[in-house]
Amino acid sequence: MEPSATSTHRQGQRALGQTILVLEPQYHERVWGGQQLRAANPPIGEAWLAMGESVVAGGRLAGRTIQDLATEFGPELLGSSVFARHGARFPLLAKILDPADWLSVQVHPNDEQARIMVGPAEYGKTEAWFFIKTGQDARILLGVKRGVPALAVARAIRERRVIDVAQEVDVHEGEAVLVPAGTLHALGPGLLLFEIQEASDTTYRAYDWGRPETPSRHLHIEESVAVTTTAGPEPGCTPSIAGESGTADAVDCPYFDLDLVKAAGRPLPLDTGGRSFHILTTIEGTAEVASGGENVRLERFETAIVTGATGSYGVSAIDGTARLMRVAVPT
Repeated sequence: MEPSATSTHRQGQRALGQTILVLEPQYHERVWGGQQLRAANPPIGEAWLAMGESVVAGGRLAGRTIQDLATEFGPELLGSSVFARHGARFPLLAKILDPADWLSVQVHPNDEQARIMVGPAEYGKTEAWFFIKTGQDARILLGVKRGVPALAVARAIRERRVIDVAQEVDVHEGEAVLVPAGTLHALGPGLLLFEIQEASDTTYRAYDWGRPETPSRHLHIEESVAVTTTAGPEPGCTPSIAGESGTADAVDCPYFDLDLVKAAGRPLPLDTGGRSFHILTTIEGTAEVASGGENVRLERFETAIVTGATGSYGVSAIDGTARLMRVAVPT
């Protein structure tokens, strides 16, 4: 049985006044970034779409952060199961990435390792990617080559030749890939992708393609050795929706469920079940999200959170079809 909410949260039930919260993106410059998210110099590599620090873009809650609202309204925002599992902490981070060059070869700790290596309140990072666009011969590094022992992986990391043991994988538009904590990985150039992850920014760089180290961007050799596993790449999935509208599983793991949503003119019924908030990001076309008397429009790459207490809501396309990514916390 789930623990009951505190009296503060009980009083706040259905007090938000909004069920669909459109969020302001936060753009981050990266040395490897491109120009597909926003033309800029230095280039933009990431748009952070949904996280605890996200700011509501409109309505009576405009200007407030998601974490502030989660602290005040608890299960109404997060959903009953998410609140029971995580308390008032918003547990996910959603992004879009635009690599024009190779990202560093990196690895993330799991939850237990993060608590030991970073701090008792820290979390690890399992993540997943959905490839919105891939250039010709698009590649990533994912996992360790089959048969390479742990000692050889550690030696390669310490000798700055980790690419000799990393597994190179071809990727394609519409494919989804899970990257468990401990998996060696790097994104290559010519990609545009949606990323969902645990709400952690702990990243250990094992190799950075010879880029000069700076105080804010340096290698983490021994940390990488400590957390890298010898696991090979997780098999990818290409979700497909045959009809004019519907949903398809892309990635399921203990931290998040990622689905592809296809919407047409008639509203597609979806439901939070009261248990988990939903993150919705439009990746193609223009979508409309409706619940009760609320209707919001999501252009390409715009993101909204449907609050956990919402229950049933609908998604439709404005002119033709729209595709969205939907994320929820497993309940």
